[in-house]
Amino acid sequence: MHSKNFFKQTGEIIDQIDCLIIEKMADSLANLRKKSGRLFFIGVGGGAGHASHAVNDFRKICEIECYSPIDNVSELTARTNDEGWDTVFSSWLETSKINEHDAVFVFSVGGGNLEKNISVNIVNALKVAKSRKALILGVVGRDGGYTKEVGDHVLIIPTIDKNHVTPHTEGFQAVVWHCLVSHPKLQKESMKWEEVTNSSEKNSD
Repeated sequence: MHSKNFFKQTGEIIDQIDCLIIEKMADSLANLRKKSGRLFFIGVGGGAGHASHAVNDFRKICEIECYSPIDNVSELTARTNDEGWDTVFSSWLETSKINEHDAVFVFSVGGGNLEKNISVNIVNALKVAKSRKALILGVVGRDGGYTKEVGDHVLIIPTIDKNHVTPHTEGFQAVVWHCLVSHPKLQKESMKWEEVTNSSEKNSD
């Protein structure tokens, strides 16, 4: 049964997740907020959707200034049309004047690979981030690619089944960032349902 096997694999991944890296991410992001740094999320495909969602969560729940090039479709498509897809993120980071106080957070299945011509836009973006001494974070799959190679705190989602690398990696990207925004070192604002639940429990007392 596919569903039973898929969730069995999910449990195996959970057992192998390196929580120490997630704790280092939390510490780094708390420090970034303290220094009024900015957090830039990048990703393509499912990672692009995650980037947009994460911007909302880290801004609203953690009070960290966050942005993603994915959220401005007009600029994204204009840069793609005029400059090319490979530099769409790097040129955006340059215009944003990314610096040593900021961080880039990558959501990618492979992490970018220049030799195989995969997610070159992520590779180029990280080259800019690295040259500007920005912090590099990421949640990636496979061997981590270029993101793991140059990143500061990069979590690799373990490969349990080579046929399910993408769904497991993208699924756990959401799990990890939700772990971070609910981390005691980062969460500033309560979430709506928790707030309602806690309020109801207090009133019942």
